[in-house]
Amino acid sequence: MPTRAFIAGLSGPVLTADEQAFFRDAEPWGFILFRRNVETPDQVRALTGALREAVGRDAPILIDQEGGRVQRLGPPHWPKYPPGRAFGTWRSNDPQAQRELARAGARLIAHDLKKLGIDVDCLPVLDVPVPGAHGIIGDRAYADDPATIAVLGRAAAEGLLAGGVLPVIKHIPGHGRARADSHEALPVVDAGLEELRARDFFPFTVLADMPLAMTAHVVYSALDTESPATTSSRVIGEIVRDWIGFEGLLMSDDLSMRALSGSMADRTAASLAAGCDVVLHCNGLMHELVEVAAAAPVLGGRPAERAAAALSRILKVVEPFDPVEARARLDAALAAVA
Repeated sequence: MPTRAFIAGLSGPVLTADEQAFFRDAEPWGFILFRRNVETPDQVRALTGALREAVGRDAPILIDQEGGRVQRLGPPHWPKYPPGRAFGTWRSNDPQAQRELARAGARLIAHDLKKLGIDVDCLPVLDVPVPGAHGIIGDRAYADDPATIAVLGRAAAEGLLAGGVLPVIKHIPGHGRARADSHEALPVVDAGLEELRARDFFPFTVLADMPLAMTAHVVYSALDTESPATTSSRVIGEIVRDWIGFEGLLMSDDLSMRALSGSMADRTAASLAAGCDVVLHCNGLMHELVEVAAAAPVLGGRPAERAAAALSRILKVVEPFDPVEARARLDAALAAVA
């Protein structure tokens, strides 16, 4: 069944009649949920079922469930999770223990998501912060050094995959050095290319085999003085695809963020022309979704092959897992950090 090259947000906890009709006709590749869309486990299960029924297929459903500040599912119905930095600071002299804990945390998240019909998590964050950078990344990063971020990011990705949930590495090729929040403004990074390769881009090379990645709305002036990575064919072609070696499905970050300019149709066209496979639109505003859908082509060629390859990595039979034991281990470790 043909799908269009976009991922759609929706307005609330129940699929409206207008949304149902729109999604049936527009055929987005997938959907993304936010806090406004989640209330109780039964409600989320009903919503994910309704979304898939609207398009008549097992469409991927995404969420940002990192832990810490970025956790769409939370108490009282779902447990709290720590930010990425908690894993990097716990037993900092014991990398293997850190890795096992990061994997267990992500495996628990996958356990939560799978029961709700959510099969893609926008995790791990592979951005490498630097002093003076904007706090939008902050403790979402596992550490301040690229090697630790790469090790713990891979552990988290493996935990998600083992639980039947696809990871999304973000924000490729790196948002950690940005001095502005791309939700509000366009960050410009002036570091040299060698420094970027050695530090910012490095964790993404280690996880280049992952199925999905999300772009950074960041200008890297050493590569492109005008366009952020999302709309820069040079950054996507020379860095994301060639130097990093990422061959999975590349999605834009949210098109409605203020780092981008122009109409939603313009942003869609520019992102896809630069080399994104699909675009992401999150706020659920129907008039914007209509623009995105009109500018998004039917997914075909290499993007369609990448999309199929990504979905093929969702395990039908997940790794055996004891969530009670894993939760107790995670809670005990985090209590020690506190």
